[in-house]
Amino acid sequence: MTIALALLTAAVVLVIALLSAAGAGILARLDGATWPTTLTRAARAFTAFIALATAITAALTPLLT
Repeated sequence: MTIALALLTAAVVLVIALLSAAGAGILARLDGATWPTTLTRAARAFTAFIALATAITAALTPLLT
């Protein structure tokens, strides 16, 4: 059960990270950015979300074990 919960949580985090990256890319493109700039902003948003999820997991791990 624990492995299934961990996999489900990882999948949800990945989907939300991809959605935030897509949203950042769309907003950058609507702002008139070029394609390389748009991809850079989307990659930064994806990386930031993954880093935030990692930091939250590291902070909550001692409390949950």
